[in-house]
Amino acid sequence: MKRLQDKIAIVTGGTSGIGLRTVEVFAEEGAKVVFSGRREKEGQEIADRLGENVSFVRADASVEADMQSLIIGTAEKYGKLDCLFNNAGGPAPVGSIETVDFDQAMSAVTLLFGGVLLGIKHAAPIMKKQGFGSIINNGSIAGHLAGYSTSMVYSSAKAAVLQLTRSAAMELGESNVRVNSISPGAIATGIFGKALGLKGQAAEDTAKVASEVLSQAQPIRRAGLPEDIAKAALFLASDDSTFVNAADILVDGGMIGGRHWSAHQESVKNLGQAFRGN
Repeated sequence: MKRLQDKIAIVTGGTSGIGLRTVEVFAEEGAKVVFSGRREKEGQEIADRLGENVSFVRADASVEADMQSLIIGTAEKYGKLDCLFNNAGGPAPVGSIETVDFDQAMSAVTLLFGGVLLGIKHAAPIMKKQGFGSIINNGSIAGHLAGYSTSMVYSSAKAAVLQLTRSAAMELGESNVRVNSISPGAIATGIFGKALGLKGQAAEDTAKVASEVLSQAQPIRRAGLPEDIAKAALFLASDDSTFVNAADILVDGGMIGGRHWSAHQESVKNLGQAFRGN
């Protein structure tokens, strides 16, 4: 049997990158998937391509009415909700703390953190009533350590997502509703292009270049792929993880595991040469 056979799942931000690949993987594993995004044309084209078990709902994750309608509408249509993947995100303002634009920062936080908060808020009563469910939040290694994002606003919002995950898990776990997060590392998607100001397809087209640049950023010598995150989400959505709660799964190739071995050896070599005066 497929791992998500007969399960009902929602994926926010499903029109590109990690979200799109997760929609595909969930559908391949037998789920009926409802995914959301702000780009209606692209969303409908994806739904048409993936078939009758996949449907698109235009929704902005930072707007409560949209999230409420998406989640309640899906549960009413199918009679239950097994999984919610709060994946929707985007770039945040970059630069120094002295120059950050407050309005832009708050707009980013409303999406990156607020979208997750709204998803949990409206999925919780449905899942508590039915007595089961898995909520998955997309975090980031940037939420664990400073210096892993071009934006301190992005890092701070993701840190808040990780804490919200733990807090909600402690409450909802008592109703057999699991809340966990995934922290991607350097995943080759269009988000890097978006962070540098590119829009739409131009941003998405940067994924291949990002893959080449990021291949040396972690001990495992390749960039992360949307597939890597989708497979982690599959585990958390499936019955294989029914005793996993309040956890964050790092999917980063070891990037934040510690100082990289080769770099450390090179620094030791340089230190020895300095000692010898060479």
